[in-house]
Amino acid sequence: MSPVEKTGATTAKPRKKYVRAVGPRLKKLLYLIFVLFALLLANSGYLATFTFLEWFKNQTYQDYFYQYMFLAHLVMGLILILPVVIFGFIHLWNTKDRRNRRAVRIGYALFVVSLGILATGILLVRIGGFDLKQPLARNTVYWLHVAFPLAAIWLYWLHRLAGPRIKWRIGMSFAGVAVASIAIMVILQMQDPRQWNAIGPDSGVQYFEPSLARTSSGNFIPSDALMNDEYCLKCHADIHKDWQDSVHRFSSFNNPPYFASVSETRAKSLERDGSVQASRWCAGCHDPVPFFSGAFDDPEFDMREHPTAKAGITCTVCHAITNVNSVRGNADYTIEEPLHYPFASSDNKVLQWVNNQLVKAKPSFHKKTFLKPFHKTAEFCSTCHKVHLPAALTGYKEFLRGQNHYDPYLFSGVSGHGARSFYYPPKAVDNCSKCHMPLVASDDFGAQLFDGASQLSVHDHMFPSANTGIAWLRNRDDVIAAHQEFLQDVMRVDIFGLRDGGEIDGKLTAPLRPEVPAVRPGEKYLMETVIRTMKMGHLFSQGTVDSNEIWLQVKVTSGDRLIGHSGLINENEHNAVDPWSHFVNVFMLDKDGNRINRRNAEDIFTPLYNHQIPPGAGQTVHYELQIPDDVTEPVQVELKLLYRKFDTEYMDFVAKQNEAHGDLIRGHEPGQDYTNELPITTLATDSIVFPVDGMNHEVDNAPREIPQWQRWNDYGIGLLLKGKAELRQAEAAFTEVEKLNRWDGPMNLARVLNTEGRLDEAVEALQRADTFRDEEGYPRWTWAWLSGVINAQQGRLEAAEQNLRSVLEDNTEDMQKRGFDFSLDIEVINELGRTLFDLGNVRERQRREEESVEFFHEAVAQYKKTLMIDPENVSAHHNLQLLYERLGEQELAEKHRQRHSIYKPDDNAQGRAIRLAREKYPAANHAAEAVVKYSLHRPLPEPPSDEPDPNAVATQTKEIRDEQ
Repeated sequence: MSPVEKTGATTAKPRKKYVRAVGPRLKKLLYLIFVLFALLLANSGYLATFTFLEWFKNQTYQDYFYQYMFLAHLVMGLILILPVVIFGFIHLWNTKDRRNRRAVRIGYALFVVSLGILATGILLVRIGGFDLKQPLARNTVYWLHVAFPLAAIWLYWLHRLAGPRIKWRIGMSFAGVAVASIAIMVILQMQDPRQWNAIGPDSGVQYFEPSLARTSSGNFIPSDALMNDEYCLKCHADIHKDWQDSVHRFSSFNNPPYFASVSETRAKSLERDGSVQASRWCAGCHDPVPFFSGAFDDPEFDMREHPTAKAGITCTVCHAITNVNSVRGNADYTIEEPLHYPFASSDNKVLQWVNNQLVKAKPSFHKKTFLKPFHKTAEFCSTCHKVHLPAALTGYKEFLRGQNHYDPYLFSGVSGHGARSFYYPPKAVDNCSKCHMPLVASDDFGAQLFDGASQLSVHDHMFPSANTGIAWLRNRDDVIAAHQEFLQDVMRVDIFGLRDGGEIDGKLTAPLRPEVPAVRPGEKYLMETVIRTMKMGHLFSQGTVDSNEIWLQVKVTSGDRLIGHSGLINENEHNAVDPWSHFVNVFMLDKDGNRINRRNAEDIFTPLYNHQIPPGAGQTVHYELQIPDDVTEPVQVELKLLYRKFDTEYMDFVAKQNEAHGDLIRGHEPGQDYTNELPITTLATDSIVFPVDGMNHEVDNAPREIPQWQRWNDYGIGLLLKGKAELRQAEAAFTEVEKLNRWDGPMNLARVLNTEGRLDEAVEALQRADTFRDEEGYPRWTWAWLSGVINAQQGRLEAAEQNLRSVLEDNTEDMQKRGFDFSLDIEVINELGRTLFDLGNVRERQRREEESVEFFHEAVAQYKKTLMIDPENVSAHHNLQLLYERLGEQELAEKHRQRHSIYKPDDNAQGRAIRLAREKYPAANHAAEAVVKYSLHRPLPEPPSDEPDPNAVATQTKEIRDEQ
């Protein structure tokens, strides 16, 4: 018997080999996880600090350093995935049978939460085509990604409490290092040397004058930094596509009309000054890439082949502007070389991919760099859409006003800042992009749900407007159609009335339709037509007003017989419009009275006439119509407002100038005069049929879908804006408006009576207008302005002051709802300044010196307000000169005297140019008269020489000549 049997004891089971929960090799992996987690925690603390600051202050603090820290966050997070998964599963296996079940269960929870950190982090990264865009889902994942690390720290603490003793000293040391690291990174973050919204240094001005543009450093910007449009294409394909067809894209030497004009400007500048620097005036807006890179100044700059010559206004150029320096225009902005995300310029595909993921993952820095609040303002657009011509360009005087979209918009009813408008929209349009950058559906990375939109959209970067000419030269019918669609319903025309005898004071039958008078054979009439701006926020037209071709075409027929016409196109003159037509343009002159017909800005001197129409206003055009003695059929009149960009005279210059530089534009035959085939857009139409007296004709004219009071009002506005020549007719029109129970009647009648100096009658008209004060839409501010003006002229200065202050200071609930703020109306501000000046003079005469000086100082404050809004305002500078002289401040008086002399038009010099122009251009001379009546019986243009059968047209020509 064995010893065991003898004792009766059982055999002991061998002990299971002890396996450590964290062995030596696993401990190394754990240390790696601890190090990465420690770094990631410090990094996360830094990122969280600035995320909180951005939420708290509603500003973006992300910069280049922040992007590196975020890249480190991504990299460390990705590196952590494998170690955490490996460690977790091995650790779980090692501890699955441990008796300390509490520690095991907490360990399970900790592992799940750790996987949650990694999973939510991956879901937040935008990789390739994956993008968690749904706001609720993305926010949920984001907050889980924030909460999971906090839960992990808590679970790890519980896990260790259930296991080995916690080494608090090491933990506190780690926390101290983490906090210190975060502090250091925050300090580094604050070292961004750039100063956005600051004017660039004066040291760089010499490189860019007479353009007002500056760079933030005062130095040139490498062309590559401004020509990275392909970089933008990666995320903004729809925007890039629209921009590709915009006129901004074709602003430079890739634009044949601009090329023709600026090449001549450069040549004249070189001949006159020995350099091309005067043409910098053009370059600040049209040629920013060669301009800011320094290539533009080279007289030998290859305008055709240089890499920058066809860049146009690139994506970066607009979006790298960091400040709008003023509202003087002439490219008065500051631009800088933009700071991109890491690896943006790398040629390595992997690094480029990393860059793209950074942009998508953290777009705030990109948005901060390229989309600043001022980009959404009209002031930003004013930098290039408002200009003056300096002496460096013209060789004449320091200031001549050029195109100006900004001021007419700002001081109109459309913007909600002009208190003197004839009409007001239901709600103010507070920037240019509301019209010229409409929303278009898009799935671009930057697309979003804008207010009121039902789908993701972006702003249209084709900037639809009116330049069909460039699109035609590029043979792009789709782009032409887009511009023409934008122009629908922008204008309106109205055949309003008929005056007997063909005279402006003849008996008026109006408004025409549905009833119309019968015309009498052999009688002469004056047909009254009206052009009205509808959806227009600035003058019509604007931009290249000297070469835009906008005209009224009238055709009068009786049966198949043409009995009157105006505005026809002469095919024998290369499709030129009859110069005796009514044009909505500016007939601009040089100092010798020659028409500015080549966009030769360096020669601009003065206009012979200006037929632009303000927003929300009308223009009245008179036509002489002689009814033939032998007319037998009803008389039909067709009226069209037509638009072509550009006119034939200018396009002939463009074609020949491009040919001289080795290029042929579309439609041009070498060595030939250019035939203008540019598209003609019909902006508005109207037609009417008149029965003939004594003949049994039934005619049917549908009523116009325009309120009768408004037709009378538009007609009166057109007469009023002509000046003093037709005020009596305007008075009659507004009297009819008042009969129709509209406040516009007496209100506008007061404008007429004030202009005529009939002040007591004007006061009575305003009193009648004020009875409408409680009606919806009543423009109380316009009434207050007119009351202030008339009270001031009648010597009731205190009442005038009260009226004018109410315009500038009132802020009613209705005004707030409609977005109206008339404190910017400089005409009202100047009127208040003048009233305070007069009050000071009155107190001075009364020997109340202290009150007098106080009024003078208040007047100074008002004129200073004007100069804050319009630094070139002639009236403000003149009155400040007078006021400072009265206050004994001669130095300031002299300063404003000099400014006034700069901005004041040279009336004496203009007289000579206008006299010479009137002799050279009889048609334009006729259009410049105070009262213009256009004949509908001009000779018809001869048929083209290759016309097979000219007899029909010739017969019509003979009939019209005989009638004359």
